[in-house]
Amino acid sequence: MSEVNIKIIDREDKEHEVLAPTDMNFNIMEICKASELPVQGTCGGMALCSTCHIYVLSDHDLPEMSEDEEDMLDQAFFVEDNSRLGCQIPITENLEGLVIKLAPEGE
Repeated sequence: MSEVNIKIIDREDKEHEVLAPTDMNFNIMEICKASELPVQGTCGGMALCSTCHIYVLSDHDLPEMSEDEEDMLDQAFFVEDNSRLGCQIPITENLEGLVIKLAPEGE
């Protein structure tokens, strides 16, 4: 099994170092939930809600944002230029060293 190191900063600015497997088809939302971080993932990873909204703080080559993801972020609160939906970022080897921060929860 191959794993990557990901740093997740929670909403209280506490850093969590997480080892994420690259061979299980997980995404960032699922890794956050498995790490017992407060990410709801209400829609189950279908880009139909924004409860897995994150900020990407490191410079990584991520998959392009789909139209569904863009549409959902247009409706989300606290959106920044580096906003993404965690459910839309699969865990791959090129995410080694990724740093993300959980976005504030919506109103």
